[in-house]
Amino acid sequence: MLSDSLVEAFRARLAELGFELADLRIGGTPNRPLAQVRIDWPPADPPRHVTVADCAAASRALEAWLDAGGEGGGGGALGTRYVLEVSSPGMERPVRWHRDWVRFAGREVHVKLAGLGRVRARIVAVPDDDTVVLAPQGGAPRPYRLADVRDARLAVDW
Repeated sequence: MLSDSLVEAFRARLAELGFELADLRIGGTPNRPLAQVRIDWPPADPPRHVTVADCAAASRALEAWLDAGGEGGGGGALGTRYVLEVSSPGMERPVRWHRDWVRFAGREVHVKLAGLGRVRARIVAVPDDDTVVLAPQGGAPRPYRLADVRDARLAVDW
């Protein structure tokens, strides 16, 4: 149910408000779909953090768009009985799309990799749209296809 056009439609609606789409997950049931949306502000100096008021504003705008049928691409796929949850990405922000890997190059992530399972690794480079170079703890840097990376999140040392 999560197509590229649906992701782009949500991304465009949030960009109109100045937000970035940090994550989009569609779940629930066919009769009651659940859209979980995580928003973030674009990189800035000093960094800007998402507030409850930001989430409320994004939620109102997305609800109005979805209730109108999601004009402009894909939003109508949720129907009229959807549940919408809008939140900040949190400290352990998802690293989901190519642009996220580029943005967080040099940072450490907890990532599930095909063949290795869940590891902590440093993002060394993002040489192209399909590849990320990761250095797992205790290992040498090596390239991975982004298509083989599952559930990556920024690592936080508490």
